[in-house]
Amino acid sequence: MVQIAVAGSGDGELIPEAERKARSFARALPLDVVLLTGGKDGVMKVVSEEFRKRGGTVVGVLPYEDNGNDFNSIRVKTGLNPVGRSVVLVSSADVLVVLGGGSGTMVEALMAYNLGIPVVVLMGTGYRSDKLQALAGDGFFDHRKRAKVLFTEDPEEAVELALRLASS
Repeated sequence: MVQIAVAGSGDGELIPEAERKARSFARALPLDVVLLTGGKDGVMKVVSEEFRKRGGTVVGVLPYEDNGNDFNSIRVKTGLNPVGRSVVLVSSADVLVVLGGGSGTMVEALMAYNLGIPVVVLMGTGYRSDKLQALAGDGFFDHRKRAKVLFTEDPEEAVELALRLASS
């Protein structure tokens, strides 16, 4: 079973375009994947809600002893701070999809790459993570070429790319 992790803003008030794209991404996910999220608010909650209401399995990898949002099928209370939680989230994924966010989201993308986990970045969200493309002009974040990094503006294509990368 493919495990797709998503990284995105935890802001309560999302940029509307990012929210629209996150919902489209979740609606395009096949139900036989496991969706891994940071389990809390913002993009994570939006994606979890859309995928769960279709019958998908959502694993919330949570910081500290948090319960996270109401759409987690499974809650993993790591007892760790948010950065430590990100290590568990990212290292559990076959592929990481960036759905728009700030520094925490970008750290997760770079962490995945450093661990050899492929990354798909959904562009045009209005968040700073849109600028990740400038770091990966050749499809990699650095000269070591540890994992492929792909970019798209289309949420449905992000799903297709993630599935392709996860199975390669």
